[in-house]
Amino acid sequence: MEWSIGEVAKQSGVTSRTLRHYESIGLLLPSSTRANGYRYYDEAALVRLQRILLLRELGVGLSAIADALAGRSDDVAALETHLGWLNDERSRLTTQIGSVRATLAALRGKETLMPEQMFDGFDHTQYKDEVEERWGAKAYADGDTWWRGLGEEGRQGFLEEQTRIQDAFSAAQTAGHGPDGDEAQAAAARQFDWVKAGWNGEAPSAEAFAGLGEMYVADERFGKNYTRVHATGAEFVRDAMRVYAERNLA
Repeated sequence: MEWSIGEVAKQSGVTSRTLRHYESIGLLLPSSTRANGYRYYDEAALVRLQRILLLRELGVGLSAIADALAGRSDDVAALETHLGWLNDERSRLTTQIGSVRATLAALRGKETLMPEQMFDGFDHTQYKDEVEERWGAKAYADGDTWWRGLGEEGRQGFLEEQTRIQDAFSAAQTAGHGPDGDEAQAAAARQFDWVKAGWNGEAPSAEAFAGLGEMYVADERFGKNYTRVHATGAEFVRDAMRVYAERNLA
C-alpha cells in the first residue's frame, strides 16, 4: 500500500516542500513516482520518516540523521532504540511513545501501517505550564497564537533554520574558531534574527539575548540542542551570544 505525498504531509505535519527537500538530499525517497510526477510513499518510507521526525525532536541535524539511518537497516531494531530514548522523557512524550509502539506492532504483525497513528503526538505545547509560570499566561497565549499563525510551512522553516544555526555554531567550534570570531558571530547574528522572529518581531535587548544564552547552559533541556557535536557546545553558543550582545545590542 502507498500514500500520496499530500496524504503523508497531512498525517505527519511535514510539508510537501520539506518532503521534497528530504528527497533532494537523499534522506527520504518516495517508493514510486507516477508519470504525472506525483510522489508516493510505502510502509518502509513512512517508518523511515517516523525515525527522521523522532531524531529531529531530539535536536539532531539532518546530516547527522542521514548518518544514523545509514548505519541501521533493521527498522524494528531502530524503532526499539528510539523507543528507549522516548521512555527517558515519558512524562512529556507519552503520546509519541504510543505512536512508536503502534508502528512496531504493525511491523511485527505485518499489519497495515496507519499514518494517523504513526504521527500522533508531535506537538509543540509541551512547555505551556512552565512558560505560564515563568512569564504569565499572556506570554504563552501570544507565543502560541504566533506559532499557529505561521502555518505548516512557516513552522517547519522556523525549526529548520534553528537546526542550521546549531550546525553553524558547531562548524565554527569544530574549525577551532573562538566564540568572538567571524564565523561564530555570523551564527549569533542568525540566532538573534531567529529569536526576534520567535518574539513576533520584537528584538530582544542585550540583556535578554545574553540571558537566553545563559539558559542554554543552565537548562540541559535547551542546551542539548547545542551539544550534539561538542560537549561544550552550549558554553560556546552562550559566549558567542554574549559577545554579539555586547558588540551590537548594548
